[in-house]
Amino acid sequence: MQENRLAWIFGSSRSGSTWLLKMLSDLDGVVPIDDPHLGHHLGVWRPIPLAWAASENPPELSTLLDLKAEEPGYFFAERYRDAWEGPLRALIEARFEAQAEGQEPDGAYVVKEPGSHVAPFLAELFPRSKVIFLLRDGRDVVDSWLDAYSDGSWAIPGGAFPVSPEGRIPLIRWLSEVWAFRSREVRKAYETRALEDRIQIRYEDLRGDTAACLERICKMVGVDPDRVPDVVEAHRFEKQPSEARGRRRFIRQARPGGWRDNLNPAEQRAMHEVMAGTLTEFGYEIDAPLAAAG
Repeated sequence: MQENRLAWIFGSSRSGSTWLLKMLSDLDGVVPIDDPHLGHHLGVWRPIPLAWAASENPPELSTLLDLKAEEPGYFFAERYRDAWEGPLRALIEARFEAQAEGQEPDGAYVVKEPGSHVAPFLAELFPRSKVIFLLRDGRDVVDSWLDAYSDGSWAIPGGAFPVSPEGRIPLIRWLSEVWAFRSREVRKAYETRALEDRIQIRYEDLRGDTAACLERICKMVGVDPDRVPDVVEAHRFEKQPSEARGRRRFIRQARPGGWRDNLNPAEQRAMHEVMAGTLTEFGYEIDAPLAAAG
């Protein structure tokens, strides 16, 4: 694997990253790596999500990687970076190469990393890699995850659970904190890259002009874009089987702004109390009554 042919898809989960990677996977010269979950191993959340239901006041979200960095006993302590950084990089490279065995040896490795709260760490570990910052309105992200935390959803086998009615507000607060934290961390990683080694794409733009977004990525990672129109057509939301999309399905509704219809007023206020400031930072508009909540 050539490090300058490595590109990370960073952003929040439920932002269209699976759709994006599937389209890129159909292009010649792309080696797809789907959901290695490096961030969930390297960036363990602190405090645990239960805190958003049990704490008297809203806690501050962080990761073990940040909180323990200066403690000498911590495995990834900064003072021992020279000892662990190279072996960790080699381990990740070897794992990606093993998965890519039999594919194009000089292909562009495109990694969809759902644990994007460690984006700065991974960007530093692979300084010549490229960053694709996929950004989606956090309110739609929370709405999508709330649907996933319901009985019979696609996410239950993977560790989600049917949330109780009284648990919805704490879950909304937690999911909102995660979206805001991840988005800010991905921005840090994005800003470390030269202009030619980074792309920011909004989900809303990806839905609106999919081909143009894919062509931008192809140019950055060095992949032939000739088949982009055919690939986009094959993966259109409207072409997916009706039984494979909708409520509780992995492919849900692909409709920006759906949170307005799916969350009640109290839930919308709770969400904005947490993420209003970050939404504004990233250019998303907030209705006046909800702006007051944040």
